[in-house]
Amino acid sequence: MESGNRTSSPVFILLGIFNHSPTHTFLFALVLGIFTVAIMGNSTMVLLIHLDAQLHTPMYFLLSQLSLMDLMLICTTVPRMAFNYLTGRNSISLAGCGAQIFFYVSLLGAECFLLAVMAYDRYVAICHPLRYTILMSQKLCVLLAVASWILGSLDGIIVLAAALSFSYCGSLEIHHFFCDVAGLLPLSCTDTSAFERLLFVCCVVMLILPVSVIVTSYSRVLLAVLRMGSGESRRKAFATCSSHLMVVGLYYGAAMFMYMRPASTHTAEQDKMVSAFYTILTPMLNPLIYSLRNREVSRGLRKLLRRGRLL
Repeated sequence: MESGNRTSSPVFILLGIFNHSPTHTFLFALVLGIFTVAIMGNSTMVLLIHLDAQLHTPMYFLLSQLSLMDLMLICTTVPRMAFNYLTGRNSISLAGCGAQIFFYVSLLGAECFLLAVMAYDRYVAICHPLRYTILMSQKLCVLLAVASWILGSLDGIIVLAAALSFSYCGSLEIHHFFCDVAGLLPLSCTDTSAFERLLFVCCVVMLILPVSVIVTSYSRVLLAVLRMGSGESRRKAFATCSSHLMVVGLYYGAAMFMYMRPASTHTAEQDKMVSAFYTILTPMLNPLIYSLRNREVSRGLRKLLRRGRLL
């Protein structure tokens, strides 16, 4: 301890999202079910795209990266939440809290940039099909995916460095089911106003800039689709793009609501619900959206299942 109840190496208490009432026990079981479906769905997508040679295209490579990010994101929060709920041990060290913050922020940032890359990929494929292999080569696709991971990690490092620089005091109770920056700020004995401004700038870079790329890309895609003479080509383009737009809407809507508001307007219950939506529910929905609305993925999945039965 430094002075009074201030400490630079605290142990936090995660208050969680569930108690042990029958209703919350049912909801906890539901979350575990969603977690299981998300793990199976995203693992299947990564494996399927890796094994099926017909899916070795930039679009599906990017989709495999999205599934990998979703897989890591849900594993960052749910296993710890389940452990705390089942054992009653709600404490987490500063190092453990920092690890959650780093992976959580890095993966959110990486997904933001990756969704923008996926929108650009669809723009090139639909608006410039004859130049697609040049404008979206395999090498460029890999470089853009790697850049998404790196930019997300840089954002995670910035947020982590700031969070670890604070001193914490008081009850050290985090009104959340995992360590989130928004939950840590009220516990700091240090003035966090400069950090909140930095966090806002990071959110602008992570959210507004990729959204601008997405909106611009799909505005051009929409114009190109409306000009298509073939009804089949139009349906195929709409099916591919609508899947991506559904994911973008789910992800960015929740993220903007969470991080683009002033800290003074946040409530613990709102933060828990919104965080649960895009860290637990969205990773489950993404592979379902893409597999159910995509003929190539459905065909590849059926082929993989037939191959498994023959072994």
